[in-house]
Amino acid sequence: MKIDPDAAGLDARRLDRITEHLTNRYIAPQKIAGCQTVVARHGAVGYFSSLGSMDLERGKPVAEDTIWRIYSMTKPITGVALMTLYERGCFQLDDPVHRFIPAWRDLKVAARQPDGSTQLVEPERPMTVRDALMHMTGLGWGVDGALVMDRFLEAMAVLRGGPTGTLQTMIDNLADKPLVFHPGTRWLYGVSTDLCGRLVEILSGRSFDDYLRTEIFEPLQMRDTAFSVPDAAIDRLAASYGRRRDKSLKLIDDPESSTYRRQPAFLSGGGGLVSTIDDYLRFTQMLLNGGDLDGVRILGRKTVELMSINHLPGGGQLADFALPGGYGETGFDGVGFGLTMAVGLGQAATQSIGSAGDYYWGGAASTIFWVDPAEDLVVVFMTQLMPSGTFNFRGQLKSLVYPAIVD
Repeated sequence: MKIDPDAAGLDARRLDRITEHLTNRYIAPQKIAGCQTVVARHGAVGYFSSLGSMDLERGKPVAEDTIWRIYSMTKPITGVALMTLYERGCFQLDDPVHRFIPAWRDLKVAARQPDGSTQLVEPERPMTVRDALMHMTGLGWGVDGALVMDRFLEAMAVLRGGPTGTLQTMIDNLADKPLVFHPGTRWLYGVSTDLCGRLVEILSGRSFDDYLRTEIFEPLQMRDTAFSVPDAAIDRLAASYGRRRDKSLKLIDDPESSTYRRQPAFLSGGGGLVSTIDDYLRFTQMLLNGGDLDGVRILGRKTVELMSINHLPGGGQLADFALPGGYGETGFDGVGFGLTMAVGLGQAATQSIGSAGDYYWGGAASTIFWVDPAEDLVVVFMTQLMPSGTFNFRGQLKSLVYPAIVD
C-alpha cells in the first residue's frame, strides 16, 4: 500500500504514535494477537501498519492481504446494497415492509400492561423500510425472555433455522412473533439488517451474495470480500480470539477448521462477511467520495448524504431510544443514527475529538471504521478479538489520528 502522509495533509511523526501505542499497549502484552490500521485523507494513504500476528498458533505475522471477519461492518455494505435499489425506484423509505413481505401484514405488538403482563395490540403504524435500516422495526430475537446480548447467538440459531436456514427462513420464523415495541419508537440492535438483506433479494430477484458481488464488490475491486474464504486463500484468514478470565487470549476460530471455509446458507446482511483492510478502505473511500471511486459510481452523492445523516426522531441520540440493556457497536451518548450507520453529533456531545457528522460502525471482533467528511478522512482498523468493546480502539485512535492533521 503506497503511503504519502504529505499528500494526506498529515504529520508522519505524529502518526508514528499509532504504531507505538498499539505495539506497546496491545501487541507486546498480547492483549490482541495482531492488527492493521489505515488512515487516508484527501484520497491518499497517510498511514498504514500491519502489527503482530494473524495466527499465534502458527506464528504467522499479519500480512497486507490478511482476511478478517468483519461481522457487523457488513451492515453498511448491506445498507448501500439496499439503497442502490432505492435509486432504481424500487421503494421509498416510508414504504411498509409488508408491501414486500405480505406474511408480515398482520404483525402485532406485545404491549406491556400496568400489571406487568403483555397484550397483543395493533402497531401504531406499519413497520417501514427506513425502520429496517435503523434497527427501529420492533423485531425481537424470536425467543422468550429478556433481550440480553449473551443470548443473541442462541436466538440467531433459532431464527435462522439451523445450518440450512436462509434469509427466507428467518422471515418465515418471525411471521408469528410479536414485535417488542411499536415501529419507529425505540432502537434495538438485532435482526433488522438481515431483513434488509432479504429485501435486497426480493426487490432485485437475485440472491443476496450475487447482488453484492456484481453491484458492489466487483465494481469496487473488493476481491476478497465475501461470505466465505476459498481454499486457495485460507492461509490468509486470521485466527479469531477471545479472552480468558486471566485476560490471556483464547483461540475461538481456527482458520483451518473455520465455518468460513464453506458458503453459508444464511447470507447474513447483519454480520456475515469477511474482508481485507484494502477492500474495506475502498468501500469507505467510495462513501467519502459521495458514492464514486476511480470513476465507478455505486451511489449518488445525495443518497450517501441521506444515509449518513441522523434520522432519529427529533434529531435525538441513541441514548434516548435504545432499549434498556441494549447494545450497539458504539456508545449511545452523543450518537445519532443514519441508515445502517451511527452518526456523531459533535465533539461536546460525544466527548471525543473529531467532527460533527462523522459516521461509523464496528464489528464483533473489535474491527472499526469511521468516515469524516469535514476532514476528508477515512480510518479503518482490523483485529480479531471477541467481544467488541473490550478496548476502546475507536476513542484511542481518534485521539492519535486527529492531532496529526496539519493542513
